[in-house]
Amino acid sequence: MNQKSIFAILVIVAVPVCAQAQKPTRVDAQRVFEIITRDKAKTRAFCDIGRLGDQMEQANEKKDSKKVEELALKADELGRKLGPEYAALMNGIQDVDPDSEDGQQISSTIQALDKLCALE
Repeated sequence: MNQKSIFAILVIVAVPVCAQAQKPTRVDAQRVFEIITRDKAKTRAFCDIGRLGDQMEQANEKKDSKKVEELALKADELGRKLGPEYAALMNGIQDVDPDSEDGQQISSTIQALDKLCALE
């Protein structure tokens, strides 16, 4: 999955979880990384969200909005298991300039989490 897809999917999943967004920083991303990597169930949930994101992309390409909505609900449920820190990070991510230092660090952290999924 490419970086833009990861951001798009994670934002879609996290927006319903956390109503108030604050601009996240690299420290927030690192905190989320540590929370997820310390807990195998959370790591699995994060990876499952990525897999659901891939399925959402495929359903979207087929213009199957019902399937996209169904998958988004499943991903939202998994996102809740990752905790409020994850929700806050993902909810605020659209406010971060991806070319900024924080944006690049957040992206790098999410990519590092995504690499853990390849090991599963």
